Amino acid sequence: MALQLELQRAGLRALGAGLIALIATGATSPSRADEAIAAESTASDSMTSDPMASTSMASGSQEAFAPGIDAASRPPATFFRINDVLAKLDAMRGRGPKAVRLAALTPSSTATDASPEPKPAPARGDEPFGLFTFRAPEGLLWHKWRGVEAKLTKDAETLKQCQADAGNCPAYAAQFLRLIGSVKSKSGRERLDEANRAVNMVVRYVSDFAQHGEADRWSSPLETFATAKGDCEDYAIAKLAALSEAGFPSQDMRLVLVRDRAVRQDHAVLAARLDGKWLILDNRRNSLIEDGEATSLTPLFAINHDGVHLFAAPYAKRQPLVGEIAATPAAEADARVEWTGEEIPDGSSYGGLTSLPLLL
Repeated sequence: MALQLELQRAGLRALGAGLIALIATGATSPSRADEAIAAESTASDSMTSDPMASTSMASGSQEAFAPGIDAASRPPATFFRINDVLAKLDAMRGRGPKAVRLAALTPSSTATDASPEPKPAPARGDEPFGLFTFRAPEGLLWHKWRGVEAKLTKDAETLKQCQADAGNCPAYAAQFLRLIGSVKSKSGRERLDEANRAVNMVVRYVSDFAQHGEADRWSSPLETFATAKGDCEDYAIAKLAALSEAGFPSQDMRLVLVRDRAVRQDHAVLAARLDGKWLILDNRRNSLIEDGEATSLTPLFAINHDGVHLFAAPYAKRQPLVGEIAATPAAEADARVEWTGEEIPDGSSYGGLTSLPLLL
């Protein structure tokens, strides 16, 4: 038993000496490394069978590396690349002749001035506010919009009769025809600007409750022009009809129902797409703004000739306002979002908001 332990210790000493020799002399290629390893293995095997040989080899290795050895007697120093050795081993293990395994590894903590890889931009929808929409379930808004569509058809017939017989045309219908002509004479952004300003000037803001005794009533353009009164959705519907009659594409317009978080009420505007950008036509301002500038609006519903649609994830791009009351996201609450058309009572304050020119 003692003899076996002694043999094992001698073998380990010989193996260590061989490794030192390999590092000191170097191997010019992977084959030299293999030869050195094979020699070490042979030496180890011989030592297990012949203790005297192991002792002799160990002492010889120690003498070869003893201090003061003549440098001229040493073999010339050679060098090898670890990547070449790894590549050969990979090829021998069946990883293919072009298999490469690099020994270098870049630590994750390494400082670099290289620009980070750009992150993919979030998806942007084609609808106003850069969002997506999906068909809203049947409900009160569908009923209201179908009623408006029927009224728009009747208004169109009245306008045709006025064009054929101007003498029998009601004054409010003739006024709306003149507005359409003025809008049609413009082009591009000026056309949208004309529709926004003209309707804002003709119609005076009056809540549905004050005018009709109802909480929320949607009127056709001729009904609105007959009284020259209306609330936010009446403005938006009149602008939509005027632009449509003037030749603006219907597929590029949306009646958008929103929650205005700045004044804490439901609101309606018209969104029109021009040159790939959505512009907001609002009865509260005579100037057009892009949808991205209307930061206080949380869009809930988009309505056009295709019907009523819900906005998906309306909070995706909206930043909270100080002291705001959150509106329910359109894509949540099991798609049961209700737009109440809630108005601020006459004589009430708009929360100190003075930056918007309110047309009341």
